Amino acid sequence: MRFGKTLRASIYDPWKSNYIDYSKLKQLLREDGSGESKDQDWTDGDEAAFVEELVNVQLEKVNAFHDETHRSLRDRTSECESEIQKIAASEKKETDNTSQPAPTANGEHRTLSELLEKLDSITKEISELEKYSRINYTGFLKAAKKHDRRRGSQYRVRPFLQVRLAALPFNSEDYSPMLYQLSAMYSFVRQRMQGEVEKPSVEPESHSGKAAKYKSHKFWVHPENLLEVKTYILRRLPVLVYNPQTSKDAEGGQQDPRITSLYFDSPDFTLYSDKVGKTSGASSLRLRWFGHLNDNPDILIEKKTTEENGDSDEVRFPIKMKYIQPFISGEYKMEKSLNKLQTRQGEESDAFAQLQSSVDEIQTFIKKSQLQPMLRANYTRTAFQIPGDDRVRISLDTDVAFLREDSLDHERPCRDPSDWHRSDIDASGMEFPFAGIRRGEISRFPYALLEIKIRDGAKKKTNEWVGDLMSSHLVKDATRFSKFVHGVAQLFEDHVNSFPFWLSDLETDIRKDPETAFQEEQEKKAKHAEEEQVVGSYLGSPSGQAFTAAVGSPAAKYIDPKSGSTAGGKRDQVSEEADTDEDEEVANGKSAWHSRGFQSFIPSFSGSKYSRSRRRESVRLPPGVQEPGRLIKDVGPVRVEPKVWLANERTFVKWQHISVLLATLSLSLYNAAGESNGVARSLAIAYTVIAAAAGGWGWWVYTARSRMIEERSGKDFDNIYGPIVVCLALIIALCLNLGLQVSDCVSLFLT
Repeated sequence: MRFGKTLRASIYDPWKSNYIDYSKLKQLLREDGSGESKDQDWTDGDEAAFVEELVNVQLEKVNAFHDETHRSLRDRTSECESEIQKIAASEKKETDNTSQPAPTANGEHRTLSELLEKLDSITKEISELEKYSRINYTGFLKAAKKHDRRRGSQYRVRPFLQVRLAALPFNSEDYSPMLYQLSAMYSFVRQRMQGEVEKPSVEPESHSGKAAKYKSHKFWVHPENLLEVKTYILRRLPVLVYNPQTSKDAEGGQQDPRITSLYFDSPDFTLYSDKVGKTSGASSLRLRWFGHLNDNPDILIEKKTTEENGDSDEVRFPIKMKYIQPFISGEYKMEKSLNKLQTRQGEESDAFAQLQSSVDEIQTFIKKSQLQPMLRANYTRTAFQIPGDDRVRISLDTDVAFLREDSLDHERPCRDPSDWHRSDIDASGMEFPFAGIRRGEISRFPYALLEIKIRDGAKKKTNEWVGDLMSSHLVKDATRFSKFVHGVAQLFEDHVNSFPFWLSDLETDIRKDPETAFQEEQEKKAKHAEEEQVVGSYLGSPSGQAFTAAVGSPAAKYIDPKSGSTAGGKRDQVSEEADTDEDEEVANGKSAWHSRGFQSFIPSFSGSKYSRSRRRESVRLPPGVQEPGRLIKDVGPVRVEPKVWLANERTFVKWQHISVLLATLSLSLYNAAGESNGVARSLAIAYTVIAAAAGGWGWWVYTARSRMIEERSGKDFDNIYGPIVVCLALIIALCLNLGLQVSDCVSLFLT
């Protein structure tokens, strides 16, 4: 798609006049298709006019509007914050002095509703402002590139423009602090509108003896959709701040933490192979910490084992940095931590036994599998969760980088074999994008990673907005994605023999058209509703709730208005819908025995598409419905690619070429034989007949295949008999020719 069309599709109507005037820039470059010749000399005046318009007019206009809009959004955010502080102050005042009349519930609810609308408006404009910055930034680079390609023989604009763009904030503004403020305000407004913090319906672990189970969903997010995904989530969930601070400190620019995961594996990558092969009991081991090692953070060592049914068992405990290398080598068995637990809780305590068991399990695992640090994954994590409510937990990882941490190459090891981590990274506090790392030792993931964890038993209302996000065009499903597997596959491809299936997706554009994504999701929901109704009819139970397509949904054309299930293009599905409609059965004199009672006695009776197609002969169509005479694919004008016609014509020309060669051969033979040589003349006539037959066969095949193409015939286009007949005729004629000539020579020799 041309950039001009992309720009027009990306314009936010209220800001339409403030976008880059790309058409005017093309006009100054004489690239707008007007009558002015592109080949006219490009003068200094033309160059000055273009640079003036590009830098001093368009760039200043875009930058000024961005600054003004960003300042306005900050002011509006501060106003909302002041209103919230007033509400909080009045609440505190009511608590301290109960004699004051409390405001009415309706008045407070109306105020909060208006405040929520303001927050929604600010959030939407922040998302649009980020898109505005990105599309205009691209427009300036496109215009400079077009200039340098067409008119850059003497003047090059792009280097100058890039320096100017780097000095302006409109393309590098960080909206995260403002988003954190909005997140905190959303959380406050939601709590007040609900009356209090909603209590999660969690089964206490002491009752069930088991921790809550979560269903995890993983997605990739394109950088262009990142801010929109963030704003969508923070309207429902607040940003979870890792380091406890006052809300004011957090809003003032608390940065998302950098997380480092150091993965272990054996020199032959046994753990990786088990993960890729989905082996039952596949385990992984990693060290994980927040921030830089120079800050002496808490480090966790974690071992996770995944069973065949998807359940996982995790063992973890904290360990100090100075004890990691002795622990890996088996010299240190967490004696200090065990002694502290023994002193505080006793040797018989569950905590002491669990820690001792975990230490033994992990050390045995390291020794048995000969594990060593192999891969480092580094990323920035933004977490979303309502404090005290763990029904929905969302994490968004950005700036994801994978680095080699191995010492497999003894001549050039990435890590000192006597140490457990790379000192060149941790000693210098190196951060993303890790510019000092050698090529081949780092792989930067091009997308953000979104993980949504939904606890079993979460409310339907919660699942609705999460489901809308998961099915939107903003994310791409990556169900089985693993940082460990991906990093090894990218950096150690010469050491492993199997690769994950998602690697090919990195070569494609994961962005989706919103309308297309909406249509696919609506059709998927409609088909799911149909399957539920079919299954319900087979089991003799009431079918699920009928699916109603959203307003404007393209899936509405697939919905049967009576049954609520899909009505596809095949007519035989209409009768199936009638079989599950009890009212129609009574009206048509049918009983429910055919659709429910019979199948309850014979549950193996299949209702699959294949079985229905095999039973199509016995289907009785309802009144007013007729079997279509033509398939849907046969309706409409014939649209055939030119290469199909050309292939048919090329085959016809080849046949005519053979026919002409044979005719030329027969004519030459006839003329050279003379009147006395009757045998040669007879064979010449035979060759002529074969040549005529070959030409006629080629013409017949050409017309037959043309007719089959026009009729969209499903028949096989191959025809092997014609070439075989022509070849046999030539062989017979040549054998006769040879035999007769040999006979003449023998007769002449004998006489």
